Amino acid sequence: MALAFGPGPMLAATLASSESAADAPAARRNLRETYTKYEYRIPMRDGVKLFTTVYVPKDGARSYPFLMQRTPYSAGVQAEGELRYGVDWMPGSIGPSPEFEDAGYIFVKQDVRGRYMSEGKWQEMTPHAQAKRAAGEGIESQDMHDTVAWLLKNVPNNNGKVGIYGISYPGFYTAASIIDSHPAIRAASPQAPIADLYLGDDSYHGGAFMLAANFDFYAAFTEAPNPTPLPKSWAGFEYGTTSAYDFFLERLSLSNIAASMSEQQRALFLPNVEHDTYDAYWKARAIAPHLKNVKAAVLAVGGWFDAEDPQGPFTTYGAIEKQNPGIVNSLVMGPWVHGGWARGEGARLGHVNFDSKTSEYFRKELQFPFFEQHLKGVKPAAALAEVTAFETGSNVWRRYSAWPPVQAKARTLYFGADGKLGWTQPAVAGAFDEYVADPRKPVPYIGYPATGVPQEYMVSDQRFAATRPDVLVYQSAVLEDDVTIAGPVVPKLFVSTSGTDADWVVKLIDVYPAAYPKAPGEHKGGDIAAPGVEMGGFQQLVRGNPLRGKFRNSYEKPEPFTPNKVEALSYELGQVNHTFRRGHRIMVQVQSSWFPLVDLNPQTFIHIPKAKPEDFVKATQRVYRAPATPSGLQVMVLP
Repeated sequence: MALAFGPGPMLAATLASSESAADAPAARRNLRETYTKYEYRIPMRDGVKLFTTVYVPKDGARSYPFLMQRTPYSAGVQAEGELRYGVDWMPGSIGPSPEFEDAGYIFVKQDVRGRYMSEGKWQEMTPHAQAKRAAGEGIESQDMHDTVAWLLKNVPNNNGKVGIYGISYPGFYTAASIIDSHPAIRAASPQAPIADLYLGDDSYHGGAFMLAANFDFYAAFTEAPNPTPLPKSWAGFEYGTTSAYDFFLERLSLSNIAASMSEQQRALFLPNVEHDTYDAYWKARAIAPHLKNVKAAVLAVGGWFDAEDPQGPFTTYGAIEKQNPGIVNSLVMGPWVHGGWARGEGARLGHVNFDSKTSEYFRKELQFPFFEQHLKGVKPAAALAEVTAFETGSNVWRRYSAWPPVQAKARTLYFGADGKLGWTQPAVAGAFDEYVADPRKPVPYIGYPATGVPQEYMVSDQRFAATRPDVLVYQSAVLEDDVTIAGPVVPKLFVSTSGTDADWVVKLIDVYPAAYPKAPGEHKGGDIAAPGVEMGGFQQLVRGNPLRGKFRNSYEKPEPFTPNKVEALSYELGQVNHTFRRGHRIMVQVQSSWFPLVDLNPQTFIHIPKAKPEDFVKATQRVYRAPATPSGLQVMVLP
């Protein structure tokens, strides 16, 4: 499960005020001058009351639309080091960005059912269609419907229109709230929404458990008796070391790792670990099949470098597009980390520069006009495209009529002899490359010690991995022309293992020329920066993901490998819109661990949550590159 903006050092600020990360507090006016705060306990149809905070413009001469966020991270205010409830406590900002405060909205923030000051029973990603519900459990779309009906009736000077937005978990609540939506809901923006925790969002990628992020999250995000404003403060897990790699490797197995958590922390962590196949637990929580009868205009938003919910925006956009023909449904993808569009300038990530203030552009030119149009009838200066996507590499905004772009064509980059990568199929029969994978010496996902998940890892330099003997490296010749790919990236591998299970991690990388401008090192505009570095030969990660081999045919029914038997693998690495510039090279790395981002595969066919240290064994992995077994990477290439 994702934090509102990401794990690690962002934790406390995230949970305190997930909707206002764009703020520059010194530049903001005092909200007390223009808004009055009210607190309500709004009754639902089953009698449960949901705590709701409402900020109303003091100018009673006009009517305003509602702009709402539903959150599990508290509708309270972080002040004087504590979480505060009460009408006397005013936040530094409200709404997605300053433009909304200046334009005038009735802002609403609600503790979802079973969290903080709301009554009822909270559920992990509330199942929409559940045969039996325990006392206090609800349905998010019904809670939203009842809330909207109450607000329209009881808050004066509203114009009868409602918008809803949210990032990460609030993004899920945004999507879940517009199913069979109340007719007053005219605009919705699910941003980095969790759509399916197993199929590509927070908990599992390719059937492999996303260890580091989930461990950090559930160490802080725990259940508590409600209604209550507790806990009043949040703190990250105390690792006792600067290296999560060392911390997790010392414990090795998931059972030992879970034992390092408290009983309260394990309560939500363990279900994620134990349900390691795509079973009924996960299927009940998948929201996409239920996104029907949506009446609002929808703007789904995501980041190309979102480490937590990279798939959710595409799944949500696609499901709404398919199941609600005729409505306004758009997608925006930018060069952002989880929630990065809501804060800072968006001009860079780590050592990678995007040449413009992409986050400011989104907030002012896309998000604000979207809500103004559908909640106030303000005609935008330019119509919003079906898909607005930032093309990394070339650093240009593109507008498409569909995703993937209809003009993109599938081509395959094949692995060749001597680490070569190209568009031509291999010609040598029986050829393969091999390495020994040792779970006790796994390949790290970053080249420096850290705890949590540094958000810049999504573009991190991969030179540290390219030199390891347990990483295969394939690289193209220097490109004579730009190569732009837009759409899903699909590894198509032929492999074997001497074990009975194995992970296959594939990374698509942009290799910079030897002569390249040095990256600046200053921290600027709230963006995630890093010390200055020589960028010549920089190996920028464009996209990477694992496949747990036992799920090569089904995420529901795992199958062991027959040792040394050649088998075909194909899975989706993720979506990209990236230009490999003239003078650069395209690289693909293949490995069998990505630690501790992904939990360790013992390389023994076993229920991994129950694996013991002695189950973790070395294995010889082979990747074949022969005419009958042509391993490669399928990409969607724009002409």
